Amino acid sequence: MAPVPNTSPRNLTVSNAVKNQLEALPEYYGMGNLIIGGGLSLHLAGLASLNFEETPGIIDIFKKWMLPKNYQHILSFAFAVYEINENPNLSPNITLGFRIVDNCYTGRLTYATTLQLLSERGRWTPNYNCNMKEKPWAFIGGLASETSIQMSNVLGIYKLPQKVERETRGSAVLDLILTNREELVDELSYGSFDLALSDKKQFPFFYRMVPNEDSQYKGIIQLLLHFKWKWIGLVATNDDGGDTFVRTLTALLTEHGICAAFTQWTPATFTSTGKNLLMHMEKINSFFSDSKVNVIVASGDLRSLILLSVWLDLFYQSTKGKLIGKVWVMTAQWDFTAADSQGICFLRPFHGALSFTIHSNEVPGFRNFLQTLDPQQPNGDLFLEEFYKNAIEKLHYSDLGFLDANITWTKLMDLLPGAVFETSMTGQSYSTYSAVHVLVRALNEMYLSRPNQRNLGKRDRWKLQHMPQWQLHHLLKTIRFNNSAGDEISFNENQDWVAGYDILNCIVFPNESFTRVKVGRVDPQAQKGQAFSIKDDTITWNNWFNETQPRSVCSESCHSGYRKREWEGKPVCCYECTQCPEGMISNQIDASFCEKCPDDKHANHNQDNCILKTIHFLSINDTLGIVSVFSSICLSFITGLILVTFVKYQDTPIVKANNRDITYILLLSLLLSFLCSLLFTGQPNKVTCFLRQTTFLLVFSVAVSSVLAKTTTVILAFKATKPGSQMRNWLRKRVTNSTVLFCSLGQLGICAVWLATNPPFPELDMHSQSREIIVQCHEGSVTMFYCALSYMGFLAMVSFLVAFLARNLPDTFNEAKFISFSMLVFCSVWVCFVPTYLSTKGKYMVAVEIFSILASGAGLLSCIFFPKCYIIILKPSLNSKRHVMSKWG
Repeated sequence: MAPVPNTSPRNLTVSNAVKNQLEALPEYYGMGNLIIGGGLSLHLAGLASLNFEETPGIIDIFKKWMLPKNYQHILSFAFAVYEINENPNLSPNITLGFRIVDNCYTGRLTYATTLQLLSERGRWTPNYNCNMKEKPWAFIGGLASETSIQMSNVLGIYKLPQKVERETRGSAVLDLILTNREELVDELSYGSFDLALSDKKQFPFFYRMVPNEDSQYKGIIQLLLHFKWKWIGLVATNDDGGDTFVRTLTALLTEHGICAAFTQWTPATFTSTGKNLLMHMEKINSFFSDSKVNVIVASGDLRSLILLSVWLDLFYQSTKGKLIGKVWVMTAQWDFTAADSQGICFLRPFHGALSFTIHSNEVPGFRNFLQTLDPQQPNGDLFLEEFYKNAIEKLHYSDLGFLDANITWTKLMDLLPGAVFETSMTGQSYSTYSAVHVLVRALNEMYLSRPNQRNLGKRDRWKLQHMPQWQLHHLLKTIRFNNSAGDEISFNENQDWVAGYDILNCIVFPNESFTRVKVGRVDPQAQKGQAFSIKDDTITWNNWFNETQPRSVCSESCHSGYRKREWEGKPVCCYECTQCPEGMISNQIDASFCEKCPDDKHANHNQDNCILKTIHFLSINDTLGIVSVFSSICLSFITGLILVTFVKYQDTPIVKANNRDITYILLLSLLLSFLCSLLFTGQPNKVTCFLRQTTFLLVFSVAVSSVLAKTTTVILAFKATKPGSQMRNWLRKRVTNSTVLFCSLGQLGICAVWLATNPPFPELDMHSQSREIIVQCHEGSVTMFYCALSYMGFLAMVSFLVAFLARNLPDTFNEAKFISFSMLVFCSVWVCFVPTYLSTKGKYMVAVEIFSILASGAGLLSCIFFPKCYIIILKPSLNSKRHVMSKWG
């Protein structure tokens, strides 16, 4: 293997500036078998004032300002070539060289610099192959999208397919005819974002050494959502790139519920008149003074940043510091340090800003490479000499005072602030460094794939210039490797570098110097949900926010329990908060709507959570349940005592006169009616629901039938005492017993049909009460329930009418009057029961029915039996046949 030539910066030569028809621009040249061209941006150029006394050269047309920070881009290019030539595994038998020309960040100069790279050094002959050894084999350039497009336009003459239009079926169709030229070249850009460059029909050989901009847009959205910034401002350059930025980001903002309060356009050039400048300042005054807009997302290039910083400086002086209170979120195109290195930027408003930058890592050996530079012996690096003078001049105006013009390079690098020069690679320099490695890796793959080229002698290496470079284009698409910094380098289907972005926090000090701290990352290759990461506790915010996280919202957030109600005619981010309706909740901040709780849950007091409903039924442990059970047992006990009393005194005249069998049936039915009320207490189940209504109705029907039979007996007994009356035949027991049986069978039939067709069953009523689940018995067939209830009412009404008609009979004990009054109480209770029952829910509805059962039964018991018990127990002297047969006077 032939030795690798030494191409360190000390052995690189530079071309002499000669004047032909056009003046050649200075370039940094490193000799090698294969040359890589570089169109980088070291200066910022504007049109100069010309007196036209003599023909101006290219340089004379423009006035230039050096951007010292961008010098690192050139050094990273040279370092990559140096590193590759020192590694025999990367470039076997091949020495890599380069030609770097400064395009001054200007599209007009990019045409000249690109044509110069296509020509022999020092001569403008781009269409002639005068010296193939010096003609670049590939190109790296384009810090700005404008320069990338202009560079691609020039290079496209030599490599792009031709377009031929023809009519087919009435429409124009483009046929791409690939030429067989061997001058195909490839271009890699290290700082371009223009979407036009993604058009691979127009720029098929263009590769971007920057991540896909979609990742940056998604990162901005994730950043805004992370800090809950919903009301923001947009700043963009007034050109195609700015328009694309605003349109793309606005669509994403709308999709994620974020609103742009305003969009401020900044001029793309330095040609604004004083009138335009004042107009823009007025817009800044109206937009940026909005105290609710605390976050501004900005995109542009270095020129727009400088213009904006000048405006902010002027406006800051007139508003006494109002603009300090903003958080700037900037895209990767804005490089603060490069702008500040000119000393014309006003950086105080950008304290606490968050900036997206191209992801970079520490490159081993780069610091040592910088130590080898010597401004006293630049060895052809004209940029180094100019940078050295510019850096010393800037330090003269710093707090360090006057410096020796012959200060050593090592000491100078220690004194230079980061705004002027950094010893660690920035994101854009890292892209330049990686771009060189990409080209060499692809060349190495192509070289190894051609066995007949592996043993080329030193004199024949120039033949590599004639290798079929279309193969290189194919290799670039599929290349994948890890660089010395440990990052994987590859391209996606759009020929964009598959990488991510770092999020930096810009900290500006009182003396206008500043530093940047890495606080987050956007990694499109990370696992789902981990592409965006940020460390909140490492961020330094603007002092305006008292070191707390800023808020940027049109309306304050709606807390849990409230929902947003948008204002008509205003953005969706402007709204008012209204409390959720009763029974509904919202458990999120800024909820758009309230949610209804599940049926088994209800909203809590704050209406921000659903809690389980309580089970509601007439429990035996409730006060109402205890009273009901106690009353039922007491009345049952009293009824039992009366029954025992009547059994004990069954042979006495009063008991005999009242038809003992009917009396016993009535007392037993009342006893059972009091006891059946116990079925209504406790949690309902299948058995209790099946039995309680039918049992109660049957028992009460027997009781009412007994009262009817008893009343009928009284009337028949009076009629039978008349001479010649045939009523004595109706006083037999079977007649009265048949009356009870016949009337009870009617109710039994209704209940049998009811239970056979649609019986009662337990159910959970989750809707009647908002906070409770009512466990109740559904009547099954409501119609049958009211039919049975109506039948019982019918019997009661008949009994009442019969007793009322017999109220004036000359009975000593006035049995008919007592029965009339008892049936009046009975009917009154059940007439009141129906509306009350229908108007209550839950345990209160059950309590109403229990009360009706007990009250109506107690009415019958007290009106019919208490007077008799009074005579039997307290007035036994009246319990005689004489008194029973006698009449009241």
